[in-house]
Amino acid sequence: MLHNSKRGEAALNYTYMKRLIIFLMALLPMAYMLSTAEAKPNKQKVVLYVHLHCEDCCNKILKNIPYDKELKNGVKDLVFDLEAQTVTVTYDANKTDVPALQKAFAKIGKPASTSKPCEGHDHEHNHSHGHVHSDACQHNHQH
Repeated sequence: MLHNSKRGEAALNYTYMKRLIIFLMALLPMAYMLSTAEAKPNKQKVVLYVHLHCEDCCNKILKNIPYDKELKNGVKDLVFDLEAQTVTVTYDANKTDVPALQKAFAKIGKPASTSKPCEGHDHEHNHSHGHVHSDACQHNHQH
């Protein structure tokens, strides 16, 4: 009789373990979703004053800034204004910030400031480097 009681306990333990495993397997997808969920994007805009004198300046920024590794894919949009000498950057503040953006601009030879340069500074520059000034650069870039 003692032998049957052990068999019953083993069957009970087996059923309990089976239910526990099924329960844990059901929780697994939820745990995975919670661990891989990204934070909701925190879109911010900043106007950076950058020396822009030709379309190549804009292209240089377009080809580099959205892909800079230190910005962690945080740049979402770039809007150029040649006349105002600005680049409006829409970025995800969860991934990057203004100092990191400024560092990335400086890295490609385009220092950026959040404050407007003093009015006495002459923004008309010599185009002897062979670039043609073009307003075609005044466009949006969605990334």
